[in-house]
Amino acid sequence: MAEFVRMASEEEPEREETRRETDRKCPQCGGTMDFDPKTGGLKCPYCDYEEEIGTQDSGNPDSGAAEELDFRKAQETSNCDWGVKKKVILCKSCGAESVYDELEIASECPYCGSNQVMEEKDKDTMAPGGVVTFALTAKEAAARFKSWIKRKLFCPAAAKEGARPGAFKGVYLPYWTFDAHTESTYTAEYGIDRTVRHKDETRVVTDWYPVKGRYREDFDDELVLGSARYEEGLMRDVEPFHTADNKKYRPEYVAGFIAERYSIGLKQAWEKAKEYIGRKLKANIEDKVREEHRADHVRVKRVDTGYYGITYKYLLLPVWLSAYQYKGKIYHFMVNGQTGKAGGQAPVSAMRVAIAALLVVSIFLLCSDYALYCVITLALALILGVVCRFMKL
Repeated sequence: MAEFVRMASEEEPEREETRRETDRKCPQCGGTMDFDPKTGGLKCPYCDYEEEIGTQDSGNPDSGAAEELDFRKAQETSNCDWGVKKKVILCKSCGAESVYDELEIASECPYCGSNQVMEEKDKDTMAPGGVVTFALTAKEAAARFKSWIKRKLFCPAAAKEGARPGAFKGVYLPYWTFDAHTESTYTAEYGIDRTVRHKDETRVVTDWYPVKGRYREDFDDELVLGSARYEEGLMRDVEPFHTADNKKYRPEYVAGFIAERYSIGLKQAWEKAKEYIGRKLKANIEDKVREEHRADHVRVKRVDTGYYGITYKYLLLPVWLSAYQYKGKIYHFMVNGQTGKAGGQAPVSAMRVAIAALLVVSIFLLCSDYALYCVITLALALILGVVCRFMKL
């Protein structure tokens, strides 16, 4: 994993005084209490004693949601105070860096299972501004896994029956969010189709017309993952997160969970955010031109965008991570800890794919009626599913 990315300034990040002790002990048995997704409070894993996490009120400076920070002043506002002493653990096998409470023992990597872990010394890690807390338990995440894998049509039946995920690990992933006002100038072309008839030939001709203009749009909480460990497709499977529901960071919210240390810094994340925003702007400008000119086609040639009033937040977002094994290969799986949306990797049966493709092509060649084609295809798909399950293909 890439090293911690500092802001442009080489000055040490500003530190704030730690406000409260977070190693909360159970008053009944003395055990360390963890955050409980069910109650939104603290719970002792030994005697089940429960306790609320403070009262959110307007007079409490630690209440409410994460503060929007000025991007231009980022190097002056970086805060490394997590509210409790932390340590960074490095996995020598896969390179993952995770943030633990100082007294917590890390015996294995939560990502690859390796026990080749060691503590990194003297590393400042920017503290998050807010947390979207877990709403699902590990048991509920396991239930989402079972439902998810059952819906995988081309997954071998043997894998569906035998897939048993390992213990789900609750991990807070680092995310950056960006707000910005944008003003764009664009040049484009729009096309109008017309039918041309010449003798016995009829064809469609597109007439193109140049157009240029301005477009303004505001963006709120454009989300960028602060980790380079995960495939973008996997993360898209479990997104979105409802970032507006974040709580201002308090160490109690992450008690008992792992927080991954970000490997994509603020300025690098902003470049990614501009890519995402740029794609959205282009699509929205295409829609604008198409609607204004009642065009059949639009080609956007150039978009120049200015960004104003840029603010950001550093949030921790919850996911449940696990993996299962099939024929000696490890498949990773993830559940959104806030919404329960699931995504992951699943084995594919080549036999199932081949049979399905053969059936679809055969029906298409033999059936001229489209409605009948659809009905027969659906019926055969159901039969295929039953046969493959019976044969464990």
